[in-house]
Amino acid sequence: MSRLYFVFVVFCFTAVLIFAVYLRSANNHIFYKLCACRSEQGRLKQELGTKQLLLEGFINPAAVSQRFGSLNTSD
Repeated sequence: MSRLYFVFVVFCFTAVLIFAVYLRSANNHIFYKLCACRSEQGRLKQELGTKQLLLEGFINPAAVSQRFGSLNTSD
């Protein structure tokens, strides 16, 4: 009976260690994905800011009023 108990304890201890290693690798994988998503989000924010600045350059109120002024004087 004692030998069976010892085998059971060793089996449970081994199973707990294997499960701990699995959780650790899963945690590392999730952390890697989180870092990748954050860096992608930062890159997309930068790209959006660049495109917003470009759009603001196209829709600059001073440039629009200047064009309307040149259209009115040419009539």
